[in-house]
Order: sequence, then structure tokens, then C-alpha cells
Amino acid sequence: MRAHLANFLDAYNYGKRLKSLSGLTPFERICKAWTDEPQKFRLNPIHHTPGLNI
Repeated sequence: MRAHLANFLDAYNYGKRLKSLSGLTPFERICKAWTDEPQKFRLNPIHHTPGLNI
């Protein structure tokens, strides 16, 4: 069940575009907020993506 939930959350956060976020995925919105105001974040969210970071 945990693996299924993790897969669902990954698909939702990295793939679903939301109208409330102006057509961005939640992850894209976080990255945009980080580039606009990096002082609000302790860590770079781009370093926490699953898979290869090319």
C-alpha cells in the first residue's frame, strides 16, 4: 500500500497541471517560487527530483 501511495503522489505532484496554480504542476510551482524568492527555502527543491538530474 505504501508503494502504491508513493507512486500515486509522485504522479500527481510531477504530472498533473492545476488550474489554481495557473496551469503548473505543484512541483513546477515550487521551483518557480524558489527561483523568485530563494531566501524562503533552506534547500534547493530541484535537487530532490526522482530519477536522473541531467
